[in-house]
Amino acid sequence: MNTILTYVKSILLPVVLGSIVGFITFGSMDYDYLIQPSFAPPAILFPIVWSILYTLMGVSYGILKSNSLTDTKVNNIYYLQLFVNLLWSIIFFVLKWRLFAFFWILLLIVLVIIMIKEFYKKNKVAGLLQIPYLLWIIFASILNFSIYLLNK
Repeated sequence: MNTILTYVKSILLPVVLGSIVGFITFGSMDYDYLIQPSFAPPAILFPIVWSILYTLMGVSYGILKSNSLTDTKVNNIYYLQLFVNLLWSIIFFVLKWRLFAFFWILLLIVLVIIMIKEFYKKNKVAGLLQIPYLLWIIFASILNFSIYLLNK
């Protein structure tokens, strides 16, 4: 039962925090009104993708936590990347600092690569489950920069 609770808490943290940031930024979101590149997905796709990615993030952390594989380094990189992730929406949508948001997401990419390496060292599955997250934020960085260029 303790393992189940560990997974539930590990999954709920990023999902709930992501939802809170989504609610905070919702009124400021002008995504549909921005000039977008041809490869931009519809706005409805983002909450679906992020729900999946936050769940995978929680599962990965839950794998490590439930097997006593977390340490200070793993905890620090996990929570730091989550913090940087959550702030990106505020920077991009609320503050509308599109170019700064691009550099912020580049920082996130670096942190996620480090997180994947640290997770993978502890448990291969925990690391590999973060590959979709990395691919999505790489795509998001390209989208971010394209939107900046088209709307500056």
